[in-house]
Amino acid sequence: MTIKEVSEKYQIPEATLRYYENEGILLPVNRKNGRRDYTEENLKNIEFVQCMRNAGMSIERLKRYISLTTGKNTERERKEILEEQRREIRTKMKLLEESLERLNYKIHNYEKLLTK
Repeated sequence: MTIKEVSEKYQIPEATLRYYENEGILLPVNRKNGRRDYTEENLKNIEFVQCMRNAGMSIERLKRYISLTTGKNTERERKEILEEQRREIRTKMKLLEESLERLNYKIHNYEKLLTK
């Protein structure tokens, strides 16, 4: 796949894909006639990166995680990074649930006022 096709498929700007590759967040992409030629492995890497970014993982943490994928005996550290991210997500989810409850309460009160 070309960078344009990947950009359209995942709705990620081409510049972001280049940035991720330059920063080592995406594994190197082979070139064909000087143009990036994304493989299935590259696409899986992009899907993982996109998932982690959607989960709020910072660029720095993501870079650290990806750098560990090429090392030996790094499973424990990679697992710790993912567990830390999971803890952060759970904390955010709790805060969002509390916010949602407050919104629901306020909306309910407005509905009662408006139906009088």
